[in-house]
Amino acid sequence: MPNFPRRLAFVAVSGALLVPVIRVEAKAKSETRAQSKMPALNSILNKDAQLARFLWRDNLDNDWFKTNIPFFESPDSELDTTYYYRWEIATKHMTYGSPSSGYSFTEFINRPGWSGAYGSISCPLGLQLYETRWLRDRRIPEDFARYWFGAPGAEPRSYSNWYGDAVWANYLVSGDKPFVVSLLPSMEQQYQGWLKEHFDAEHQMFHWSSMHDGMEFTIGSRQTKAEFDGADSYRPTLNSYVYGDLKAMAQTARLAGEPQKAAEFETKATALKARIQGELWDEKRGFFLSQFANDEEKNGITIRAKTRMYEDGQFKGSPYGRELSGLVPWMFNLPDKGKGYEVAWKGITDPQVFLAPHGLYFTERRDPLFLVAQRSCVWSGNNWPYANAQVLQAMANVLNDYPQSTITKADYWKVLKVYADQHRKDGVPYIAETSDPDTGRWTQDGVQMSEHYFHSSFNDLVITGLAGLRPRADDVVEVNPLAPDDWNYFALDDVMYHGHNLSIIWDKTGQRYKKGKGLTLFADGKKLASAPRLGKLTANLPATTMAPTPARALNFVVNNDGTYFPRLRASFTSSDSRLADLNDGNFYYHQLRPRNRWTSQGSPNPLETLDVDFGIARPVSQVKLYVLDDGAGQAVRTPKSIALQAWVNGNWTGIPGVQSEFATPIGHCPNSFSFPALNTSKLRVILTPQAGSAVGLSEIEAWGDAALPLPAPDVADNLARTAKASASFTSRFDTVAEINDGQIVQNGGRNRWTAFESPNESDWVQLDFPKQITAKRMDVCLFTDTSGIALPQAVHVQWWDGANWQDAKEIQRAPAPLQAGTPLEIQIEPVQTDKLRLVFAHATPKKSGLTEWMVWDN
Repeated sequence: MPNFPRRLAFVAVSGALLVPVIRVEAKAKSETRAQSKMPALNSILNKDAQLARFLWRDNLDNDWFKTNIPFFESPDSELDTTYYYRWEIATKHMTYGSPSSGYSFTEFINRPGWSGAYGSISCPLGLQLYETRWLRDRRIPEDFARYWFGAPGAEPRSYSNWYGDAVWANYLVSGDKPFVVSLLPSMEQQYQGWLKEHFDAEHQMFHWSSMHDGMEFTIGSRQTKAEFDGADSYRPTLNSYVYGDLKAMAQTARLAGEPQKAAEFETKATALKARIQGELWDEKRGFFLSQFANDEEKNGITIRAKTRMYEDGQFKGSPYGRELSGLVPWMFNLPDKGKGYEVAWKGITDPQVFLAPHGLYFTERRDPLFLVAQRSCVWSGNNWPYANAQVLQAMANVLNDYPQSTITKADYWKVLKVYADQHRKDGVPYIAETSDPDTGRWTQDGVQMSEHYFHSSFNDLVITGLAGLRPRADDVVEVNPLAPDDWNYFALDDVMYHGHNLSIIWDKTGQRYKKGKGLTLFADGKKLASAPRLGKLTANLPATTMAPTPARALNFVVNNDGTYFPRLRASFTSSDSRLADLNDGNFYYHQLRPRNRWTSQGSPNPLETLDVDFGIARPVSQVKLYVLDDGAGQAVRTPKSIALQAWVNGNWTGIPGVQSEFATPIGHCPNSFSFPALNTSKLRVILTPQAGSAVGLSEIEAWGDAALPLPAPDVADNLARTAKASASFTSRFDTVAEINDGQIVQNGGRNRWTAFESPNESDWVQLDFPKQITAKRMDVCLFTDTSGIALPQAVHVQWWDGANWQDAKEIQRAPAPLQAGTPLEIQIEPVQTDKLRLVFAHATPKKSGLTEWMVWDN
């Protein structure tokens, strides 16, 4: 259906505004949100005061943070800044993929072509689950744990990872036995996949390339012809990950009442551990090293199979070759205690080995192939937050679980402090992919890609290491802070753990928190245990009944699956924003990079409308609008007023009984409107701008209770589905057949045709139908990105009359001009033909792209 002409749309909207449900005045971005209505949690810290410390925040949804995260403070303000910044990072990457899959997390701020469904990548899934298991809303980590084997298009083994261990780690915090037992089949499926794809039955170890650890251009790969990927190797990473998964499966099988299965997993874990210690441990160098799986040759120099790093080849006999990945076995407490393996940790605080001024060298500083590169994807010396997180996770295990004298908690704080401080760019909180460990400069910081990169953990390290809450499966709570002894105070407050609300405070004098001197542990506001000094503290948790996970309301607006419905229309979309960003399941509010926004900047309209067409009636009871506000003097400000309407009996009408969360619209947070459940197939949002300003949103959500699977709306027959697609030119990265596969991919992914690298000023795509059709209307879903693909200068339709191509006569097209992320709807005078073309005039030097072309005869 084409959009109404703008003039007629405004007549209809003006009439509808006679009965607005919500009409509120604008409120400045700097003003704080209303106090949370959540129940009292016997909090130690003033949460509003804590959040008010951080003026750099993009997400001002104080209620969400106060309701969901453990609060923390320490004498180190830079550490505190990074702690709260990392929770904001989680919100930027938290993705509501679909009503059936719920929440997942992205690694990149965009969704690169190598990501799975909804942008998730398996490489950091372990660290992401460690981090998000501390959220009070259990649906979020549980959805993410289910996603990997429940969401079509998830790719659980695109990279090495420790899925099973991470699922078990989530259980150690939540205490939700039925949930972890329900995922035992998924853990087993993951293990069977590793066996089938990467197990060497003869060598009894797992092998893969370093690139599939997420580690490219390593000192190992650069000795082979596969410099980027790396040759097949038996690596401390994947083998330790599988060991961790086996241990987790054994524990879970015991919970499930399957002791025989548990014993089988333990036996396999023990055997794999013996192989790792026997094959990858180098006694002379005192380190776990990678071992080449096959003979490798480069430039006439050969490396024999089954030799460890530098045991053969150009650098044969070198005393170096250590990489941070050699410390990964301690993430899973794999190395035997009392056997001297802890000597591997000697270099962690040595500037000639791993410790740098602004992070950790991934490869030891004195290595003959050591390299700090000022470009992307180099793991030969650069600092990688991913590796920092792995090292600190492992380091806390050594300090807690191994009798040793190689490292101390002072060393832990030294490494954690360097890691915390590297989260900066131009003096404000930031993280990208990798950095120069000597200067702190981010060397891999791709536009609309690497910003606020979620490839690592941090807050989990603060909670389990620095503050010392050591998750356990039993009802004993164990605390062993690794915080510096010279600290006078710290507090970790409102931690949801095994159904209890925990707080851990250290108050040397007793004057800061007024709860007594020393280290004190509280559960549900009651003191459980205390000690005069920092050290290990244990207590029995009170008996509790695990509350069931709350019922899951569904967001009916999101559309990441490329279906025709739900569908958005706007009265105007600015040329530098995308309508499709409004229902991609992500939200953040940046004015510049990275961007996830729709705005009306440049609109001549006195008010703006956003229509949501579900295609079928949905039971909606809440609407959330993630409102932009770029600040005083900027074009995009909070709206002067907001009105909601629903489509009832063929008319737009006000929604009765709406309750607004705020008295006035507020930017940088969701503005929520609740009302008695209403079955409607369409919603309209009416935004009245302030004088001289535009309005904008980052996301629209419409929530309600419904059973899964949701009934699918009827969609008129799309004639293009039967056609064969071709093009004058197709990029080597793309597939022209995807322009009529029924998938509209506006929010990441690679379902598209583009003319990238085409030598032509103009290109066409063509549909050849198996028989003559009557074409009257079409949707053209243009594709753009942040690099080589842009909206075309022009696009027009041609049809084949049996002898020649003819230009179709258009009756109407909308939107005009073209808008990124908004389907171009074209109505033409009916033609009977067996061939159609779209002809693109490129916006040279950029080229045109298309994700879907749909054709109808009505």
